[in-house]
Amino acid sequence: TQMKQQIQKDILQNFSYLPDESLVRLPILMALYGLSKASIYRFIKDGIIPAPIKLSARTSVWNVGDIRKNLRSKTNG
Repeated sequence: TQMKQQIQKDILQNFSYLPDESLVRLPILMALYGLSKASIYRFIKDGIIPAPIKLSARTSVWNVGDIRKNLRSKTNG
């Protein structure tokens, strides 16, 4: 929906201001890495991207602090 897209856009624009303890969903991860859903999960399997935290059978989230560290290692390495 349009509201969901606006929220995702706001999160991406303000990602650097989110506390490290924040949690983000898959669409944000896809945008941050510029990867498809299949590529994200392949990179998780290969240990390239941190594994998600399972909140329920159908809900996975990623810790912002872990994602920041991972992205930094990609740009500094």
